[in-house]
Amino acid sequence: MCNLYKIKSSHTEVADFFDAIAQDFAANTAQEIYPGYPAPVVANGRLQAMNWGFPLQRKGAKGQPLKPKPVNNTRTDKLKSYFWRHSFEQRRCLIPVTSFAEAEGPKGQMTRTWFSMPDSPMFAAAGIWRESDEWGATFSMIMTEANAQVAPVHNRMPVILPHEDWPRWLSGSPHEAFDLCVPFAGDLMIDRTSEPWFKRRGA
Repeated sequence: MCNLYKIKSSHTEVADFFDAIAQDFAANTAQEIYPGYPAPVVANGRLQAMNWGFPLQRKGAKGQPLKPKPVNNTRTDKLKSYFWRHSFEQRRCLIPVTSFAEAEGPKGQMTRTWFSMPDSPMFAAAGIWRESDEWGATFSMIMTEANAQVAPVHNRMPVILPHEDWPRWLSGSPHEAFDLCVPFAGDLMIDRTSEPWFKRRGA
């Protein structure tokens, strides 16, 4: 599952790339995006900041309420479940991504392996969104089976949408949108780094 991605372009550049209207951002979002933190998302023709992850309510051992957990990924085989269904049917979005990371290597020594497009500064990952009482607007990334390039690192990957499929994802029927939830058929650039998978955010 994807728990880290980058978006390196400015909000204006992202809005231009997606032909979207940029809403005012209260602050710049980080280049590295982690679950529970804000990121630019394209919905209803606008580029706006949303928190990555739908809030999942939790309780402690004694029944006391705990801080909600951000559920940042949505598996394609779970899209018809109650937690995701209404957002998938009614509120689909595009998630601007420069590259996404997966952990690779033995436990305790995992490093970051990044996947990106060879001929584009960014791409669109399929997403769904909803408003929440806890964090305002939130989004989740759709995950499907890994293609041949990602499979040696992880068995799932984000649904990457070619430009010609953006309108069908955003405005098509649920059936049409579901048909787009397939492994990416194109080539990806792979960057195997020595960066530790677990490191302090912003380090």
